[in-house]
Amino acid sequence: MKRIFKLDTPGEKPGLLGKTTNIVLVGLFIAAIFLVALLSLGYKFDWTVIWTYRINILRGYGMTLVLAVISIFISVIIGLVSAAALQSKILFFRYLARAYVEGIRGTPFLVQIIFFYFIIATAIGLNSKFIVGVLILSIFTGAYITEIIRGGIQSIPETQWVTAKSLGFSSFQTYSYIVFPQVFRRILPALAGQMSSLVKDSSLLSVIAVAEFTKSIRQVEALTYRSFEVLTFLMLGYLLITIPISLLSKWLERKYYYES
Repeated sequence: MKRIFKLDTPGEKPGLLGKTTNIVLVGLFIAAIFLVALLSLGYKFDWTVIWTYRINILRGYGMTLVLAVISIFISVIIGLVSAAALQSKILFFRYLARAYVEGIRGTPFLVQIIFFYFIIATAIGLNSKFIVGVLILSIFTGAYITEIIRGGIQSIPETQWVTAKSLGFSSFQTYSYIVFPQVFRRILPALAGQMSSLVKDSSLLSVIAVAEFTKSIRQVEALTYRSFEVLTFLMLGYLLITIPISLLSKWLERKYYYES
């Protein structure tokens, strides 16, 4: 037992057996907490409701996946453009980007959804709830990605900028060969966390009747009154998306690791 719970010393990697054992123990511990809570309530699960409404649930899950993939792509583009504007020497672009970032980060996402859908989208005649949902998610997440990229750029020591300039590098060459390769790895954990948040935030689009995962689950809940079953499935469904994002981030960190 001592070996199972032994803390790793610097430079020492835990073995496969140690990892597996501790993962199983953690899983059993979490499951025990939920089991004790449910037993105290005398609740009996009926998982047949999931199978009965599987088509509607899978459609909602697919919608969430599509929303997430498209929104991640667009939000990264918005973040790159906005971060570049924050570094611009033209004050108008810099202040415009700052107003965008502070405006989005300083207001609740739910308020932004309602404002964008019922005012802006209606004013321009945009009727597709899917497109509105993608735009709302992308604009919201793009503001946070902007700050992540900006923080990564500013973490580069001033000496590297001076050295690049002394070597005759243009701004494009400095960013391409010196800044971005370092920034990419530094922002990966925060970027992965923001991507996971985007997936979870997509659940709020149910307030404007976007037929995503949460909306489908709530419809099943309203029809069957089996809250524990459908909400448990909802939680597991989101974990199936967010955990791979986290694992991908860790893999990229190892792949692009360099000695500083």
